[in-house]
Amino acid sequence: MSGATVFIRSLKPRVLHALKIRNFCSGESAPGGGEGGGEKKGLILGAYEVDNDVVLTKSAQKYNDHLGGKLMELIKKAGRTVKRGSAKVFNNVDKDIWAVAVVGLGPEKAGYNEMEAIDEGMENVRKAAGAGTQQLRHQGVDRILVEGLGFPEQAAEGSALALWRYQENKMREHQKKTPTLELYDDQDGEGFQRGLFKAESQNLARRLSDTPANQMTPLHFAQETVNELCPCGIKVQVHDKDWIEQKKFSAFLTVARGSCEPPVVLEISYCGGPNDQKPILFCGKGITFDSGGLCLKKCKHMDVYKADMCGAAAIISAIRAASALSLPLNIEAVIPLCENMPSGMAMKCGDVVMGMNGKSIMITDTDNEGRLALADAMVYGQNMYKPRLVIDVASLTPGVRSALGSAASGVFSNSQTMWSQVRKAGVITGDRVWRLPLWKFYSKKVTRFKSHDVNNKGIGQGSSCLAAAFLNEFITCVDWIHFDITGVGFRSNHKVVPYLTKGRMTGRPTRTLIQLLYQLSCPSEGQREL
Repeated sequence: MSGATVFIRSLKPRVLHALKIRNFCSGESAPGGGEGGGEKKGLILGAYEVDNDVVLTKSAQKYNDHLGGKLMELIKKAGRTVKRGSAKVFNNVDKDIWAVAVVGLGPEKAGYNEMEAIDEGMENVRKAAGAGTQQLRHQGVDRILVEGLGFPEQAAEGSALALWRYQENKMREHQKKTPTLELYDDQDGEGFQRGLFKAESQNLARRLSDTPANQMTPLHFAQETVNELCPCGIKVQVHDKDWIEQKKFSAFLTVARGSCEPPVVLEISYCGGPNDQKPILFCGKGITFDSGGLCLKKCKHMDVYKADMCGAAAIISAIRAASALSLPLNIEAVIPLCENMPSGMAMKCGDVVMGMNGKSIMITDTDNEGRLALADAMVYGQNMYKPRLVIDVASLTPGVRSALGSAASGVFSNSQTMWSQVRKAGVITGDRVWRLPLWKFYSKKVTRFKSHDVNNKGIGQGSSCLAAAFLNEFITCVDWIHFDITGVGFRSNHKVVPYLTKGRMTGRPTRTLIQLLYQLSCPSEGQREL
């Protein structure tokens, strides 16, 4: 690349699943199944657990009446109950439907559970819809009709997330077809479409994170960003090494110099609010492969660190959703992209570099490269845009994974108000967050050195808290939220979230970011879920 700023031409926008809203069982027969080519149709219906018995949802009861009570007879023969988050599939119950999946929604009155920090009613719907779509996919269904299950938006989320597979590198003839999704017997088509927007945004983050590092270099990531955002009217600037050097991203360039792949900085602008409205600034860790540098990671499972840009992927996906949902706010994003590799040019333990805010940084651990890249990005973004809020998202430390596993993102914030908003977003989306301390105790551990201002490792235990304390040295007087997503952003290995494919990247916490943006853009409607 040459020149200070490079604009990459968009190749082609990726489209969302086609959405068709129809209402069946309203005095008309169920949708046809075989005419015009033998298309296989599946239907997802809900059932609640009440006193160890089954109570069908309104849509399921309509369909049961349409069949003369045959569906309930089959359920009782199969065991009388349908466990929460599971599905029972019945074939040949209707000439027009290939398979009917009855999914368990748990208790009928499930709702907000303060101790679990989640809305169980919404999450039960996601799990049930996901279980149903997965079962119908295994049946070879081409078209899936999903009833609203009480929460059409969450039904769409669970269904679309459960259907996603990474197949980019399989031969076309070996790729499995993804069924289409449609809303069944529900008037809330808008909510269902919102759910599809949110799920498809998370699926975008999953695809970017799951792509091998040789196919998702910094420049490839920049191209994908342009392809996804520019058709939505979002401005994307792709800055090359000359521009980066000119702007004095010294700490970031120190990380990048170990790789032959040139570094890139993305600047993204979404203008949905008034011109005089201060923007929200996003900064995302975009290390497209992290070997650890000279502090080399273990070879076993090193391939997972192709997803060390999952923070950047989640931000790009959330901004695309903000545009699709026409959220009335302004967003700016600064995303540094590079590889962290060992070579003769790589940074060394003990090197001292200058941050953009004038603070000297000693590099004690070359595997703590993410905080170096983010430090420059946050300082540049604050100086450039004067934001009202800074949000950074990064797979930063193994410590947060040890503490929280894949149950929640670790969140640090200097604002109680902003933390309350983040927590609420996690409750609504089911993609939970947990607050960790941002105490002066940890700040001293990264700043009390005679020879330099800040250390990229610090002293003592609590690696995630030390990383947050490091980043806090590069935040001025502005509200700040730091997401450490090391535990949630990589592979879904333990099936903690049943509607996410085991062994593939999660795309988390994309939907929580979208919900947070919605809450910040529509504070008067703060009690409503997105």
